[in-house]
Amino acid sequence: MFTDLPPRLFLCDIFALMKNSFEFYSGQTALITGGSSGIGFALGRCLAESGANVWLLARRKEVLEQALDELPHSIQQSHGILIGDVSDWQQVNGLVNQMKQNVGVPNLVINSAGITHPGYVQNLPIEIFQQMIAVNYMGTVNVVKSILGDMIQRGSGVIVNISSVAGFLGVFGYSAYGPSKYAVRGFSDVLRSELKPLGIQVAVAFPPDTDTPQLAYEAPYKPVETRALSGTTGVLSANQVAQEILKGVIQKKYIILPGTEAKFLYTINNLLGNAIYPVMDFLIRRTAEKKK
Repeated sequence: MFTDLPPRLFLCDIFALMKNSFEFYSGQTALITGGSSGIGFALGRCLAESGANVWLLARRKEVLEQALDELPHSIQQSHGILIGDVSDWQQVNGLVNQMKQNVGVPNLVINSAGITHPGYVQNLPIEIFQQMIAVNYMGTVNVVKSILGDMIQRGSGVIVNISSVAGFLGVFGYSAYGPSKYAVRGFSDVLRSELKPLGIQVAVAFPPDTDTPQLAYEAPYKPVETRALSGTTGVLSANQVAQEILKGVIQKKYIILPGTEAKFLYTINNLLGNAIYPVMDFLIRRTAEKKK
């Protein structure tokens, strides 16, 4: 669906352009949830710079309006915002119908909306677990279900679901967050199988720690062990993650692993299989010994 597009200067990724012959999204329409900040906004900005029409969906009107003002645009482009909670099916379905009436069925849907709250499992209230599933998993399902019939009828479209490294690796301290992101991966696996014969491309991305408001929010709640483990690795910028996701879509990748750390952890996890558990246990023990 993204072939034969007119070239545009992709400002946020000019070095990748020179190296990888990056193709462009000019004239395409994208819906991005969680688009008011973090990875979602970075994706929206990069797509807007490449000539796409970008619609951002999130809960906070003021932040959304500011994000919309910051999107690059030309006279040929039409951007917009949708204010709502992805965990609410009625809201999502109504907002997507509103978008379809205004600009038609989007070519690209990116599910970036997500929340996190780390902590020791015994200390996390049950409401935290419910919120993670409602937003991270059901939020993804709600958006996909609201648009899927139209994509199937058209016979084309791209769906990108954003999981996390904690969605393929059981990370200490993320007993509520991790399983919700595992669920996103499982949902994406089934979508890929069912929708490929219908002409719809599906991708799932697994970002590592990324410099976003979400990462800043979770810092005070992280157990000591979690902070120690995450402190051994670097943090990507939201723009770096966005660039790799968009390149992965163009390259028709299903699994998208932004950054060296995510690629390394995914490879090691697959290579070691069950042997990953004693490795994780060793790292946790070493961290616990340092606490004494």
